[in-house]
Amino acid sequence: MLLPAVAVLAGLVLLVWSAERFVDGAAATSARLGLSPLLIGMLVIGFGTSAPELVVSALAAAQGNPGLALGNAYGSNIANIGLILGLVALISPLAVHSGVVRRELPVLGGVTLLSALLLWGGVIGRFEAILLLVLLAAFIGASIYLALRDGSDALSSDTEESLAVHPMSLKAGLVWTGVGLVLLVVSSRILVWGAVAIAEGFGVSDLVIGLTVVAVGTSLPELASSISALRRREHDLVLGNVVGSNLFNTLGVVGLAGVIAPIEAGREVLLRDWSLMMAMTVMMAVFAMGWRGREGRINRVEGAALLAMFLGYTAYMVSMVIVGSST
Repeated sequence: MLLPAVAVLAGLVLLVWSAERFVDGAAATSARLGLSPLLIGMLVIGFGTSAPELVVSALAAAQGNPGLALGNAYGSNIANIGLILGLVALISPLAVHSGVVRRELPVLGGVTLLSALLLWGGVIGRFEAILLLVLLAAFIGASIYLALRDGSDALSSDTEESLAVHPMSLKAGLVWTGVGLVLLVVSSRILVWGAVAIAEGFGVSDLVIGLTVVAVGTSLPELASSISALRRREHDLVLGNVVGSNLFNTLGVVGLAGVIAPIEAGREVLLRDWSLMMAMTVMMAVFAMGWRGREGRINRVEGAALLAMFLGYTAYMVSMVIVGSST
């Protein structure tokens, strides 16, 4: 088990580093090509931080481990809200000003509800997967249209400040985008191999490993970018990263993996993993959008509640691994 464990650790480290290079390079390239800061924040940064989940899940599905792909997507969503958003809000309360983020939150809730219907039959087949990808394309198209129509938003100013921190020429942006993408693929192959070997060694499903070790690992780029944005008090960019990433995971990551290979999902995925993901999504939306006249804000108590839910879920999943290894 030593070699698979080293492979997972090395794969995660390289994955995080290459994902940061990829996102920085893609954002700088987009800015040099004239893309608006609002679109860069919504699509390039928000979706770009999900590149690790996309590559890992696609490789897992192609290698005959679609359970790992589904676990990676849903587990990352849980980690994004519970670990990243919860931890960041615990450090510093997040004020939400962006109309774009407020608009995307109900969309995320609707997409999460749709995923329950797809899980109900126990299999996400190619037709359902194509539907998810079509919805993602429609969302991207609508986002571009609305961004061109309404160019000013709090997320736009946050993105401009973030781009100013990592200035790059067009050539440098293209180079780092390419290097980051290649290393994403290499590190993902190493990570998937190690994760599957560990799952087999402990006698648990690749779904469980995907929901825990792989999910947290592929969420580390979001954590790094969120903490960096928090230091610059770019609160809307923090929440925008989480919402954009979760949308991309639910639609793009699961959709691509399902097109490559149908994904079987037992009833426990719906009752355990999806239920928690939905509850946390609703809580995030209520906190961020405000209620009863309250300004949209995720305070420390709310952040602690989200973090506690993530830690409790993770502890339960780890106990399943321990029980599985002892039987």
